[in-house]
Amino acid sequence: MFWMSARMPNDTFLLYGFDGVPADLDAAIGALITHAGTSPDLNRRVADGSRWRYPRWVPHQVGTGQFIVHDLVDTSWRGCLAAVSALVDDQLDATVLPWRLHLFVGVQGVPGTVDDATVAVLQITHTLGGGGRTCGPAAVMFGGSASVDPVAPEHAHPVLLPWRSVQAARTYRQLMRDTEAALVPPPAAPCTPLRTNASPVGRRLMRTVTRDRAQLCGTTVTVAALSAISEALAGQLTKLGVEVGELGAEVTMAKPGPRRAYNHFGTVGVGLHPGLLDEQRVDAIAADLADRRRRAAHPAMRASERAFDATPARLLRWGISQFDPSVRSATVTGNTVVSSVNCGAADFAFGGRPVRMAAAFPGLSPMVGITHCVTGVGDTITLSVYAAESAIGDIDEYAQRLEFAL
Repeated sequence: MFWMSARMPNDTFLLYGFDGVPADLDAAIGALITHAGTSPDLNRRVADGSRWRYPRWVPHQVGTGQFIVHDLVDTSWRGCLAAVSALVDDQLDATVLPWRLHLFVGVQGVPGTVDDATVAVLQITHTLGGGGRTCGPAAVMFGGSASVDPVAPEHAHPVLLPWRSVQAARTYRQLMRDTEAALVPPPAAPCTPLRTNASPVGRRLMRTVTRDRAQLCGTTVTVAALSAISEALAGQLTKLGVEVGELGAEVTMAKPGPRRAYNHFGTVGVGLHPGLLDEQRVDAIAADLADRRRRAAHPAMRASERAFDATPARLLRWGISQFDPSVRSATVTGNTVVSSVNCGAADFAFGGRPVRMAAAFPGLSPMVGITHCVTGVGDTITLSVYAAESAIGDIDEYAQRLEFAL
C-alpha cells in the first residue's frame, strides 16, 4: 500500500460526528494527544531508506501539528462535507506524517445531533490499514474501549520463493479442478465499464444517508446497503441515458484466518442484480458474497500469499513502478466500489461530547468515479457516497434515490 500510494493516492478518511462543541477545545485536543500516545499504530511512521529492503516502521511521537482546526465559511453539514472533499488532494507522506486529524467546530445539521456539533476527520495512511483497521486506533484516541490487535507482517526469505511458487502452482491447479467439479464457486464474472467507470472529472462531492440499525432488519448491513445501491445506481444511470443491464460492485472483504497484515483484505466482484425485486435481489447479493467467501477460503489463496511474502523487495518495488493507472481496461471488477466498516461501540467522545455517527469515504480512481462505504458506530449506520460529477450527474438526486431505496 505504501509503494502503491506513489502511483495512486490512497489515504483513508474516517469521519466522526460528535453531539456538541467542547467547552475547552485546547484541553480536548490535549486529551486526544494523551490517548493517541497509548496506541502503537498512531506512534509510528514509515522508513524506506534502502531499495533492497522492504519499508519498516520506526517510532514517531504524536504532536500538536497533527491536529488541524478548520474555519468553515459554510457551517452546514453539506458545507462541512465540501471542506472534507477538498482535503483529499492533500495526501500524506507516510515517511513524515502517518496521520492527521482535521477538526470542524460548530457544524449544523450533522446526522444524530441536536445543535452545533463537532466533526473530526482522521486522515491516515492506508499503509496502516483501511477503515476496518484504523477505526480501532481512532476509537482509542477518543477514549473508547476498542482493543487493537498487533500486526506482525510476514516477509519470508527470497530463497523460499521458488519452492513456494511451486506450491502455489499446485494448489492453483487444484482450485481449477475443484471449480470444474463444482466444489468451489467459479470466480465472479467481470463487469462491462459504464459511465461510472470513466476517469472522474468535474466536481467531486460527498453525501451521507444515516439510519438506525433496526431500520435495516432482515439481512446484514452490507447486503442492505448493496441492495439500496443497486436500485439507486440503476435508476440514476437510466435517467442519464445509460443502458444498465447488469451492475456489479467491487466489494472489500476480510481475508479468512488470523490477520497477517495491516491491510488484511481483498476485493471481490459482487453482482447487484438491479432487475430483481427487493427480496430476490437481497437473496442474490447475499449468495454472491457467500460464494466469494467460499472461494477465498480455498488453500490456493493462502499458497499464493505465501509465495508473495517471499518476493524480493527490489523486484516488487520494480513491479509496482511499472503500474500505469492511466491505462484503460476493457472490463472491471465492479461499476462502483463498496466498503463496509464496523467502528464498534459508541462509547467514545471528544471533549465530553458523545459520538453520534461515523462515515468513511473510499477514494476515487481512474476506473471508478463513485465509491460507497457503509459505516456503523453503535446502532447508527451511515451509507456514504463520494462521486465525481462525470460519474453520477446530480449527486443530491442520487442521494435521494438511496434514501428512498433504504
